[in-house]
Amino acid sequence: MNQTNTTILLTFALLSLICACQSSQPVGRDGWLKGSTNEKLETVASQLRGLDMAMVETGYRYQELYWAVQDTNWRYAHYQVEKLKSAMEYALVRRPKRAEPAREYLTVALPAMEKALDSKDLTVFDRQFAELTQTCNNCHKSQNADYYKVKPPLHRQSPIRGN
Repeated sequence: MNQTNTTILLTFALLSLICACQSSQPVGRDGWLKGSTNEKLETVASQLRGLDMAMVETGYRYQELYWAVQDTNWRYAHYQVEKLKSAMEYALVRRPKRAEPAREYLTVALPAMEKALDSKDLTVFDRQFAELTQTCNNCHKSQNADYYKVKPPLHRQSPIRGN
């Protein structure tokens, strides 16, 4: 399924949910989504959560980026950078107060990583990966969350392998 079809499908699903929420009738499997339209939307919003789940995805994508380059799977590495950007952008919609601390990550670190990947040079990548890691740690520190210490992965967790 291409991106346009996926977008159309997600839009349809969201519109269906909104229409279903217009009544006070419970919706969802086993009727778990109850209350007024606003109550239902608040329940759905709470299920999306804030940055915590986005950071789980970000950590996964960060690891996959690292291993993709170790495998010299440059296309997969580029894909991971795209997904790192998307994960953060969507998270910031939910937590706009975190946008300024994440600005360097989105406007400097990730574009620099794209250029490093374009070079297909492991030395260039290693240098930029260290910068990306430092950007993450600086952001965590600025948010009084320096107990989230990011370090390059030591062990591969995904079954995906390169070329």
